[in-house]
Amino acid sequence: MQYNLVAGNPFAVLTAVVAPAILTNASSVLALGTSNRLARVVDRTRIVAAQLASFEPASADYQAWFAQLTPLQVRTQLLVKALRFFYAGLGLFAASALVSVGGSMGAYYGRVVLSHTAAALAVLTGASAVFGLCAGCALMVRETHLAVKSLEEEAKTQARLHRQPDPPS
Repeated sequence: MQYNLVAGNPFAVLTAVVAPAILTNASSVLALGTSNRLARVVDRTRIVAAQLASFEPASADYQAWFAQLTPLQVRTQLLVKALRFFYAGLGLFAASALVSVGGSMGAYYGRVVLSHTAAALAVLTGASAVFGLCAGCALMVRETHLAVKSLEEEAKTQARLHRQPDPPS
């Protein structure tokens, strides 16, 4: 009797399908933004490499530019890990929506075992997807912190290296 209420309620089925679909969209947007950030880090790494080629290895400018490579490598690793989590979340949210549709069909046709199995699988895939989304976001926060820290350090270094001498009194 309970399954007839769920199967006969279009809002229950709609909720089970729409929630993962909305979260799939969120994962897609996060993956796109992370991909763009990764491209920016790659561009910056190329700029640093080009600048390094124009200085003598013993110079202060060379050392300042060289110091940027390690944080750029760390940022790249964080962004790639975040992308993996976002793509995993994206696939799991899509799987959750598909399993929810299958479970709804099972409930409609009175297939109790199929409906229960699909519900458990949908919860498992959905929860795993949420974990992936949260883990990816945590990595993005760390990467953003590193990016801001690197910008601050670069500004200080450039100001120190290219400070204008005080005019004579």
